[in-house]
Amino acid sequence: MGIRKTHLWDMVGAYPVCTACGSRKITREALAAWNMATQAWELQTILDDFCCEDCGRTALPAWKLDAEFRRKRIQRLNDALRLGDPTNATIVVTAGLRAEGEDKLHKIMDAVRCFSEFSEDNDPHGEHDFGAVEHDGEKVFWKIDYFDHALKMHSPDAANPAVTHRVLTLMLASEY
Repeated sequence: MGIRKTHLWDMVGAYPVCTACGSRKITREALAAWNMATQAWELQTILDDFCCEDCGRTALPAWKLDAEFRRKRIQRLNDALRLGDPTNATIVVTAGLRAEGEDKLHKIMDAVRCFSEFSEDNDPHGEHDFGAVEHDGEKVFWKIDYFDHALKMHSPDAANPAVTHRVLTLMLASEY
């Protein structure tokens, strides 16, 4: 898997702060032009100058990540996939589980949808990206991984569905 360089400000949940006072009230200069068709001002370009509304300093801001916001967003996107939303996603079933038959596979998918026993042990990052269910005395693991849309490398930002393709893998524990 390759790694693509991602700037912090490109990531979901990133925000600028003033390097002098720590304020989040950062403004940036921009140019707008009047649009005769819409009768409204429209943004033309964003300029390089930043300014803190609290202390007045004009300098590049520092960038911070809201980790809790990002964790909850990843969790919501993973839950949506598990509950049946295939947007930007693929479901992979291993050969051993496929050999169990369609009926069993449908029942296991229902169990994965209903899974809610997330804990520190099976979900240490709080992203709802792993679980284990039992069906007919057999343990089945499910796992969600994050890739870029070309499926060539890890996603640069798992919290951003615009750059992430999720892969939900279902496997018999005995295949692990």
